[in-house]
Amino acid sequence: MTTHEYDVVVVGAGTAGCYAAATLANEGYDVAIVERKDEEEAGHIACGDALKGSDAFPEAIPKSKLEPAMTNTGVDHGRFEIPQHDTVLEIPVPGELAVVDRWKYGRQIIEGAEEAGADFHYEVVVKDVLQDDDGRVTGVRGKKRGEVQEFEAEVVIDAAGSLSVLQDATDFSDSTFDTNVQFSQFCSAYREIVEVEEEVPWDDALVFKPTDRAAGYLWYFPRTSTEINAGLGFQMTEEPMKLVDDLKRDLRQRPEFRGAEVKDKLGAALPTRRPYDSAVHPGFMAVGDAAGHVNPTTGGGIAGAAYAGSYAGEAAMNGIEQGDVSEDVLWEYNERVMDHFGARYASLDVYNIFTTAVEVDDLMGLLAALPGEKIAESLYSGTTEFGWKLKLQVGIKALSHAGLVYDLYKTKRLADSLLDHYEDYPSGPADFDAWQAKRDRIMESVYETTGADPKY
Repeated sequence: MTTHEYDVVVVGAGTAGCYAAATLANEGYDVAIVERKDEEEAGHIACGDALKGSDAFPEAIPKSKLEPAMTNTGVDHGRFEIPQHDTVLEIPVPGELAVVDRWKYGRQIIEGAEEAGADFHYEVVVKDVLQDDDGRVTGVRGKKRGEVQEFEAEVVIDAAGSLSVLQDATDFSDSTFDTNVQFSQFCSAYREIVEVEEEVPWDDALVFKPTDRAAGYLWYFPRTSTEINAGLGFQMTEEPMKLVDDLKRDLRQRPEFRGAEVKDKLGAALPTRRPYDSAVHPGFMAVGDAAGHVNPTTGGGIAGAAYAGSYAGEAAMNGIEQGDVSEDVLWEYNERVMDHFGARYASLDVYNIFTTAVEVDDLMGLLAALPGEKIAESLYSGTTEFGWKLKLQVGIKALSHAGLVYDLYKTKRLADSLLDHYEDYPSGPADFDAWQAKRDRIMESVYETTGADPKY
């Protein structure tokens, strides 16, 4: 057995992990990134490739380091195709947007963390965590080519993705760490990188198209005008889709993909749920997909993961400097996540829940009637104005969906109420139970209004 000692050990070399490690290494801390893939394959992750908020990234790995992977910065809107109603919605996307070569992006952030001073340990499959008699996490244990490897640290940061085993191995009984995590809160997705012969006519747009069920959609994201990230996914509460077959069926129906060549293919699971209520435990924090840091309506999570990693790195520094990595001291990480994007993502999850209770034809009829800018506000800000004038306009365009329009209006009010509640996220574990109880009462109203099965 080989034992390594560090100030902080980060498990996973994705966005959150690399930003956490770079944040710490830039300040002179000894930090290791433990990655299960080999050095050549590291950074190869299934992703939609769309990077929302490409203008703002933490300085730990500056934006200039990422720019070589940004292959299309000309995207400025979404194109929502609704074949059931022979409609195409042009939806503006606020802020800067880029489509990236995800593998190249992965290599760039790994290089950025290395340049900051982080040590990388590849081909280590983490199997267990180390905990002391008080329950504090003190490291991780794994294997590299059959040899046991232990990594001891003051803080462990779980950046191992949505299927991380670290949380299964950790005893969280004496902390607030969120253990209310189920497979039904995730999305199963598959994507291919497809090279086409001629330029697509929508290389300035992210293309979305519903599948034959309300809780699934196809996407076509142009890395360039001839290289397209084509994929689809579905909420795991629903009947499983044949992802590969369903994607190929749609590709064959689109003339722009005639003669296309598949360059790469990958599948993944991603959290389409609210962020973890608490992602801290003594000596332990979870970041990125491992903490539900994904927009549950779009699946976007790169920028949020970068900031979550930086916030976790800064919280770890603070704890180490104080000689105290307790839940109370690390709690600042929870607060910063909720303040930055967690509250917004939690309110967006209400709309995700709404869609699971609606027939796909009804949902598409409603979307076809809504103004594109209102859809954009809902997708990205978590709220939108929905006054009587708008309700009247939508109602006239979708008389057969008048009841659904009213349900959406009530759902929107509950989403706003939830957003307000998250803005009162507690400043420490002592008030956490009371905050959760009030949140859960709001969620009961969400389920009652939407008719959806409880998600949590």
